[in-house]
Amino acid sequence: MGGRADDRRDPAGPRVHLTTADISFFVVSAAAPLTVMAGVAPIALVLGGIGAPAGYLLAGITLAIFAVGFTTMSRHVRSGGAFYAYIAQGLGTPLGIAAALVAMVGYNGMEIGVYGLLGSATNDTAHALWGADPPWLPIALAGLLVIWYGGYRSIDFGAKVLGILLVAETGILVLLAGGVLIEGGANGLSLASFAPGNVLVPGTAAVLAFAFSAFTGFESTVIYRREARDPARTIPRATYIAVGFLGLFYAFVVWTVIQAFGDDRVVEAAAGDTGGLFFAAITTYVGSWAADLMHVFIVTSIIASLLAFHNAINRYCLALAEEGVLPAALGRIHPRHRSPYVAGLAQTALGAAVVLGFAAAGADPYTQLLLWVNTPGMLGLMALMLLAALAVVRYFRRVPHQEGALRTLVAPGTAAVLLAVVIWLVASKVELFTGASPTVNAVLVAVVPAVLVLGLVLAHRLRRTRPETYARFAAEPTTEGEAEPCPHPTSSSSTAASATPS
Repeated sequence: MGGRADDRRDPAGPRVHLTTADISFFVVSAAAPLTVMAGVAPIALVLGGIGAPAGYLLAGITLAIFAVGFTTMSRHVRSGGAFYAYIAQGLGTPLGIAAALVAMVGYNGMEIGVYGLLGSATNDTAHALWGADPPWLPIALAGLLVIWYGGYRSIDFGAKVLGILLVAETGILVLLAGGVLIEGGANGLSLASFAPGNVLVPGTAAVLAFAFSAFTGFESTVIYRREARDPARTIPRATYIAVGFLGLFYAFVVWTVIQAFGDDRVVEAAAGDTGGLFFAAITTYVGSWAADLMHVFIVTSIIASLLAFHNAINRYCLALAEEGVLPAALGRIHPRHRSPYVAGLAQTALGAAVVLGFAAAGADPYTQLLLWVNTPGMLGLMALMLLAALAVVRYFRRVPHQEGALRTLVAPGTAAVLLAVVIWLVASKVELFTGASPTVNAVLVAVVPAVLVLGLVLAHRLRRTRPETYARFAAEPTTEGEAEPCPHPTSSSSTAASATPS
């Protein structure tokens, strides 16, 4: 299962040192704030009324509670496998291997489905600006090549690209908010959105389901641990910055759009033109030129999200290759760019196969490719967060430590309960996400449990046929940036700085 040592580490090559800002760009870009706001927030307004901004705040608070235990464990478990390593250390190797499979399905689902959104959104933008209607498939295939190249280049190159795209998409939303605030909204500014009577309504459950999906990908900070500058500080800071920014920014932007139309008219406006709500608001308060920019920045927002997820998938794939679970070739590092380039090629090929398969079946790029592929991905990542929260509690009950009970028991325990409720909310209202038939929805919800069971079967087979690989799974490095001495590299060597096997 080992590969050639020079494929994994070039002693003369530079080691990447991602800053807190770099990692934050990856995480926030994966969430695609502009796409979430313009494309999804109007639906939340229709379902939950003017109390929708509070739903985003509640989601942010819940995930911040989860981040307390999550980041505490990141100081103790230094393996490059992130979620699956935490779960293996806390809940046992079989669940860890099953979690690794769920992570691959989840992150791939969150990325590959978005190529359908890229095709449909680019078509919408071309139609709005130039009256053209380009077919979605060539756009999606071109996007696959662009994202492959972004992942092939160095991770700091990707961070710079994402930083630029993120500033553009958040900047246009800030411009909209500024225009509304300067004009005083439609009827003056109001805080009625946060009144208990408008928050505690039946539709809030649906808003919460949409709100949690808007944070997907924030947990990927720990995937970049081996490439981070001072990971003990950088990873927690990036995690809290990402959760705090997204929660406050989402709530603020949705609130300003409510002010743009007025508390008494915004729900009717959102129901009448769900896809055009944000464009109508920015045209009124800023100008039609800003609406044109928003169309363009939605496309770049999608590209940023795709690149962020592509990089996360590549690092999971690299870690599992170094575990010996995936083929060793997927663990090769590019000698110049220090990127897991073979993993990137494999992920791009998988994305192309899925996109072409949906196109051959005549599927709609948005209602089928995006929604049907994304939904199991979203549920998979939520399930991983729940298992990780439980793993934190169990891990700190088993190992000696000097962490407080708040970080090791209260926060992760509370997060586990809240995340279980969220998963139930999303699964019970999955038709709001997919618009599909009950049969299709049942299949989509069943994907994650089925993958978990398949993972447990794989773990049993691995323990029986390759006990050494099973025993080394999610092993800890002896020092930061150095793999344990063993015949094959472990998940700890998940970056260019990996030590060669002894």
